[in-house]
Amino acid sequence: MKKSESREYGMSRRQFLAAAAGAAVVVVEAAGQQATPAELRLINGSIHTMDSKNTIARAVVIRNGRFVSVGQTAPAAAPGSRTIDLGGRTVVPGIIDAHNHFVNLGNRPGYHTVIENATSIAEIQKMLAARRPTVPADECITAMGGWHPNQFIERRLPNRSELDGAVSDRSVFLLQAFNGPSSTNSLGKKFFESEPNPVMVSDDGTIAGGLPSTTALYKLRLRQTLQDKMRSTQDAWAYSASLGLTAHLDQVGLATAAPLAPNQALAAFDHFRMYDAWRELYRQGRASIRLQTNFLHNQNDKALPELRERLRNQFPLFGSDMFMTGGIGESAAPGDGTGEVWLEAQRLVAQARWRNENHALSLAALENEIAGYEKVHAEFNIADLRWVISHIPFATPPLLERLKALGCGAQLTGWRYLQGTAQNNGSPFKMVLESGIRAGMHSDSVHISPLNPWFHIYYAVTGVNALGQLINGGQQISRQDALRLYTRENGWFLRMEDRLGTIEPGRLADLAVLSDDYLKVTDEQIKSIKSVLTVVDGKIVHDAGVLK
Repeated sequence: MKKSESREYGMSRRQFLAAAAGAAVVVVEAAGQQATPAELRLINGSIHTMDSKNTIARAVVIRNGRFVSVGQTAPAAAPGSRTIDLGGRTVVPGIIDAHNHFVNLGNRPGYHTVIENATSIAEIQKMLAARRPTVPADECITAMGGWHPNQFIERRLPNRSELDGAVSDRSVFLLQAFNGPSSTNSLGKKFFESEPNPVMVSDDGTIAGGLPSTTALYKLRLRQTLQDKMRSTQDAWAYSASLGLTAHLDQVGLATAAPLAPNQALAAFDHFRMYDAWRELYRQGRASIRLQTNFLHNQNDKALPELRERLRNQFPLFGSDMFMTGGIGESAAPGDGTGEVWLEAQRLVAQARWRNENHALSLAALENEIAGYEKVHAEFNIADLRWVISHIPFATPPLLERLKALGCGAQLTGWRYLQGTAQNNGSPFKMVLESGIRAGMHSDSVHISPLNPWFHIYYAVTGVNALGQLINGGQQISRQDALRLYTRENGWFLRMEDRLGTIEPGRLADLAVLSDDYLKVTDEQIKSIKSVLTVVDGKIVHDAGVLK
């Protein structure tokens, strides 16, 4: 069994500044990333620029990581250029996920397999079997979060026999959400029941939710090395690019220090070291997906020592267009708008002039947080800081008007797609758009919802959940509006609206060529849309091989 690497992956302040600023980078082509021509020309497409006029162009030219020409025709090819005929395919700006936990996907132990697109146990078996040839004999195939039994025809997890039928000579571990329940195969059962920290596994391979499942996760985490996390991070990038997702605003993991004892929240990890793999790959010049990192704080201590040190010693919005720090989020302190500690945390963030984000999971939380923002605004004026409330499953027009008056934004999500009911169905997409507030859209993946943006867009457009039930009727929005929230509007939430979210001359060259015409396919077909060609920073980072 592999042992964890014992050395620390720290770096000096000078090294950090160099890495974050993008200095002294070793140029290495990222996995799946093609050599970059002097000029990339895409012609004969239906290019939805998402500019202020919703212009649809036919040709775009990219040079030095920027769009240099967008129009109905392309200028003459420059020496060393590459031309790709799109054959009429739909092109959209690179999709931006403005609130998720994407880095966790790379930090998951084992050889992770994405099953969030599966609709049956048979499909899960095929996905696990396809993963098997790349997995060493002593490693575990994992699938953690982003899915729910509601999306499978059987409405349950695969059992031990079914997992053995897919993979019998490698251990398999499927973890639902943060802390289970879980399911494993025969080899996995043997591993998890072993010392130290043995886990009870039922005869059918089920591991109960809560402590048993998180202990199983902990046993796998103990085996991880930095190299493992770098490999998994590159896998996460490849999956992101295959969906047309080119930029993420990460909201950190659970704020629990590591190493963790078996009786603690074992699904968490060290939130101070969670970006080590990404940072090392970036230092090597291998980053292929954009990342902005918020800083989550969860100390229920009125002195707020960790938050105070963060605000004193960290640079907000610092780095390169590929990898930079963000603001505070998705919380500065526990409380969801209530208590002295929560309010004091918001005061500190405002006083330091940082961007700030909190989530609201109920109407009461939204009202409390807006009231707290108003108190802080009266003292420090936050109108230009772009504070945000995310998720917003419930709202009222007066509350949205109060939030808009503060210069704040609203981040909406389709995460109720998997488990939502008519009583818990948010977000109220139509109401929020009609309010005129700054709004964007996010997945809140990768634990409780899919990373795949097309599921969230489907939910915003139809109001239909994974069980096929209409649960968000009256709040549907148009396909064009949903795409706009995930592209043009999300640039504002990253403070990059002058660089990302549209296809216009001078902007950073991120785009996705779609497998299907987004505006013409049936509602159900929206969920199956993928990218056949994804470009980030002017480089092709995903190519399904269907274009020439």
